Amino acid sequence: MVKIERLRTVDIISKKRDGESLSKAEIDFFIDGYVKGQIPDYQAAALLMAIYLKGMDSRETADLTMAMVESGDRVDLTAIKGIKVDKHSTGGVGDTTTLIVAPLVAACGVPVAKMSGRGLGHTGGTLDKLESIPGFRTELSKADFIAAVNKVGLAVIGQSKGLVPADSLLYALRDVTATVASLPLIASSIMSKKIAAGAGGLVLDVKTGSGAFMETREDAFDLAREMVKIGERLAMNTTAIITDMNQPLGLAVGNALEVKEAISILRGLGEEGPLKAVSLLLAAHMIYTGAGCTAIDEGKAMAKDALESGRGLDKLAEMIRVQGGDARVVDDISLLPQAKHIMPVTADMEGYIASIDTEMVGTVASILGAGRTRKDQKIDPAVGLVLKKRLGDKVKKGEELALFHLNDRDRFDQAQDLFKRAIRIGAKASGPCPLVYGTVTREGEKHFS
Repeated sequence: MVKIERLRTVDIISKKRDGESLSKAEIDFFIDGYVKGQIPDYQAAALLMAIYLKGMDSRETADLTMAMVESGDRVDLTAIKGIKVDKHSTGGVGDTTTLIVAPLVAACGVPVAKMSGRGLGHTGGTLDKLESIPGFRTELSKADFIAAVNKVGLAVIGQSKGLVPADSLLYALRDVTATVASLPLIASSIMSKKIAAGAGGLVLDVKTGSGAFMETREDAFDLAREMVKIGERLAMNTTAIITDMNQPLGLAVGNALEVKEAISILRGLGEEGPLKAVSLLLAAHMIYTGAGCTAIDEGKAMAKDALESGRGLDKLAEMIRVQGGDARVVDDISLLPQAKHIMPVTADMEGYIASIDTEMVGTVASILGAGRTRKDQKIDPAVGLVLKKRLGDKVKKGEELALFHLNDRDRFDQAQDLFKRAIRIGAKASGPCPLVYGTVTREGEKHFS
């Protein structure tokens, strides 16, 4: 067997360039050397491009994931009672599921110790949404984090800076070398963070459609398979659910607006739409993964009861209170940030909503000030938009398509122009998109359409 001290980066690059599998020792050598600054960017970029072109098998991808995990700190959650279950979405627009799912799952007795990220580009971030709640703290010490989960059943905080430094370095390099869209690199990036964060089980919401990173159903299933294989190899019970993102999941797009919608659903007042349906499905799988039930249908019934009884709303209020926020927002949403102006966008013609460019809608929210294009960019928690129509809905000329919430009226024209390009009105009603396309688990796959 080749000893680590005899390994050379150039040999690893040429081996992958030629389509050969890299050994665990070679992958460990590369990740360790790059994080320590011993391997320069130009060589790392060459290996990333070789991986992009030649791929990796499931063993290589699992070894890459663990090498990235071992590049930094790991969170020990053994002090939290029960099976800790995490949930991750591959990114979307109007995707407020965490604020609904986590309280429902906790209300059913399964602890949720979640580390989340911020929004970047057209997708929103859970931390940004929570920080729109007055006083809410997303930075807790490890001891306070564990204490919060043991007391409430859930806590949501920002990712530790010492967690998976290899991922931050590699992602920055992938972003400028056109190697982002590589299944093994995407899968190892997501799974390394989840494994390092200490969860015992994981439910993945893999989005597909015009607002997702994986636009085709085939790519979404491929990514789901890759991540479930990693979970299986590394003894993390992992389930992936492939869901639709051909329109925003909720009606609200924007941080405080999405918090309002989540509260409305937990209060039993929200629409019977995709956001509620997907949230209940994810909650059911999380309850099952956390051994809170013996079948998915039982988990669905438990999640529905937690919602209808108000126990989920109570858990959200508890979490907000423990993390320093003003829990009165669950009863009085006017305490959340409010935009100065609410301006309608109306239809130019009669017809039916034929298609929605969901990524473009997310960009509209960013133009209004709700999103960022750089990690250090400040956002306005009050602004965004609320849709008045969904795919297939009939619309009359002059009827409202959306309400823009904004503080800077000068942003309206640009945002409106882009929004109207995102919404296509046709003469005939099209059939609704399926909400869920299937699941991938260690037991196998199910395709629903």
